[in-house]
Amino acid sequence: MSRLSRRSLLLGAGAGALAVGGGALLGFRFTGTDSTGTLLRSRIDLPPPFQRPLTQPPVLAPVESTGGSDIYEITQREATAEFFEGVQTPIWGYEGIFPGPTIVSPRGRTTVVRHRNELPVPAVVHLHGGRVAPEHDGYPTDLILPADGSLDDHHGTGHGGHAGDVSQGVRGYEYPIDQRAATLWYHDHRMDFTAPAVWRGLAGLHLVTDEEERALPLPDGDRDLALVIMDRAFDEDGALRYPSRDPELLETPGVTAPYEAGVLGDVILVNGTPWPYQEVDAVRYRLRLLNGCNARRLRLRLDPAPDGVAEPLVQIASDGGLLERPRPHPHIDLASAERQEVVVDFSGYRPGQTVRLVNDFGSGTTADVLEFRVVREARDESEVPERLSEIERLDPADAVRERDMVFQSNAVDGQHGWTINGDPFSVDRVHAAPALGDIEIWNLYTDFHHPIHLHLVHFQVLKRGSKEPGRFDGGWKDTLDLGPAEQARIITRFDGYRGKYVFHCHNLEHEDMMMMGNFEVR
Repeated sequence: MSRLSRRSLLLGAGAGALAVGGGALLGFRFTGTDSTGTLLRSRIDLPPPFQRPLTQPPVLAPVESTGGSDIYEITQREATAEFFEGVQTPIWGYEGIFPGPTIVSPRGRTTVVRHRNELPVPAVVHLHGGRVAPEHDGYPTDLILPADGSLDDHHGTGHGGHAGDVSQGVRGYEYPIDQRAATLWYHDHRMDFTAPAVWRGLAGLHLVTDEEERALPLPDGDRDLALVIMDRAFDEDGALRYPSRDPELLETPGVTAPYEAGVLGDVILVNGTPWPYQEVDAVRYRLRLLNGCNARRLRLRLDPAPDGVAEPLVQIASDGGLLERPRPHPHIDLASAERQEVVVDFSGYRPGQTVRLVNDFGSGTTADVLEFRVVREARDESEVPERLSEIERLDPADAVRERDMVFQSNAVDGQHGWTINGDPFSVDRVHAAPALGDIEIWNLYTDFHHPIHLHLVHFQVLKRGSKEPGRFDGGWKDTLDLGPAEQARIITRFDGYRGKYVFHCHNLEHEDMMMMGNFEVR
């Protein structure tokens, strides 16, 4: 069967499932540029924006450094956070904070992170963008059970009802850090319950550095800002709202109707603060942008732009690290889990001027993100070089095979779900089995918006439909934003490790509702 006819057949089946089992989705727009999902509104009175300063997540110090390794310890536990003045919100946090602490790893030194689970549910940790062995990748059923012994390995395993490699209380994840400098992040990845766990706070940054990046005269120190952008919704008492079918997050996965397409909050948090402000000098700043939302897509723009500068956001890096050359943009588009790094030159503004980072895919409370306040002129020795890095271009002629992967809405066991090539996730179903070192081309097809993430490997975008890659598709990617009824052609090399890994939609509600598959490197 030809690729086009197979795609049409599968997407047609998905549309039929929508009509039969996914009626709640029929109200969603099939086209457009914003997010696939339903807005969950807060019940608490929301404060005006730009009242509290931006903070940076603390950098975690190793508990031990020996030879070529740095060892860290993180406790996952219940805690509270003050998102609103005087209101304590229960969270789940790495080290009890939202987001978790940042880990900084130099290339060439192994990082070991020992996670202790003091939560009431099992946990799994995935280093998103990390090139790690399968036993340390955070496979969805490789559980860390609660340290208090309250649960066995039959609890919290979701679909399939069985666990993989189970640890009691503590698990050590080993990351060799044999990869380019990049902005990575770590988050919970438990089977069927990733979305509510991340919503409650289980996410943090992991930055990789290397000599190539350090040699560049880019802004650094206090002028290198991480911006973890998340949307959330809150109840009257300040508790986080989320429409889980099982509030205990132990037995029944998924969300209630009409949130199966994705949960969108109405409060924009940046590093855990709603609509913060940041004082800046009139110099260049490096902004590490992470879309940590479950389902919301972002289009970030400076308002106003500097006089006479049509493209003030100069992109220097993507998911997998530095681009070859800087790319100026009028705005930055980010789907869930995507990272882009940009340099902004605030010398185009006068001291005393305010500049807002806005979200053009939002409205009302979701249109504002962050306010920059230019406070003073200062010396600036940074610059953005015309050449940033060298990137190996994978040649399609070297690909040993092509595969089609169709991401679509479908009926699963009589209920609405999300599938790949018509199949829901199963730990026993393998969609691809490349040999170590194989180069493959994957053709990705979608019905709604789906940000597609591959574990272990990074990839390059060859085409979007019949067109060239999009303006944000440069460099090495690990997550690709695909729009409704869109097709993309990507190429990757399956190197590094043998073993079983997952790929999935990073709309976390879609992932939890079975839009995930396995590939096994032989």
